[in-house]
Amino acid sequence: MPRIILMGPPGSGKGTQGDLLAKSWQIPRISPGDIFRAEIKSNSPLGQQVVAFSNAGKLVPDRVVIGVIRDRLTQPDVQAGWILDGFPRTIPQAEALDQMLTDLNQAYDRVINLEVPDQILIDRLLNRAKESGRADDTAEVIEQRLQEYHAKTKPLLDFYGAKVVQIDGTKTVEEVTAQILAGFSPV
Repeated sequence: MPRIILMGPPGSGKGTQGDLLAKSWQIPRISPGDIFRAEIKSNSPLGQQVVAFSNAGKLVPDRVVIGVIRDRLTQPDVQAGWILDGFPRTIPQAEALDQMLTDLNQAYDRVINLEVPDQILIDRLLNRAKESGRADDTAEVIEQRLQEYHAKTKPLLDFYGAKVVQIDGTKTVEEVTAQILAGFSPV
């Protein structure tokens, strides 16, 4: 079964595709954001730590994110494969992931990148904000998130090089899924 790193800018459809692929391949989709939200909801020590960082206006430090991912990758349900969604986001995280995967003897198969032009992303995210009533997703906030993506996350495409499979994320959900499945058949 595959071990996939799923990449793409905010609004590219990573979460949707990650869920569909996880169901298709019957492997877990691992997202630090989902893990943190669950920990916050359960009011666990980790959740309280994440809330403290958030309330202070800080990102969760790499050491915490990497620790959470390492812990998740040692659980029994990931032995058949996994999809990482939302991690890594920076070169230092990617370097830590490479070391972690070597330690755990779990090499990734491919990096799937959902490519979508910025203007389409902005339109998608503004529509999503309207539909969900999230007032915090303004055009300015969305543009700031995209700038952060281009500065910190997009360089990972060079880091991963030939392992990256580019997917046109402007198509329908079904067409994007079909592109991914056509380009990668799990063993």
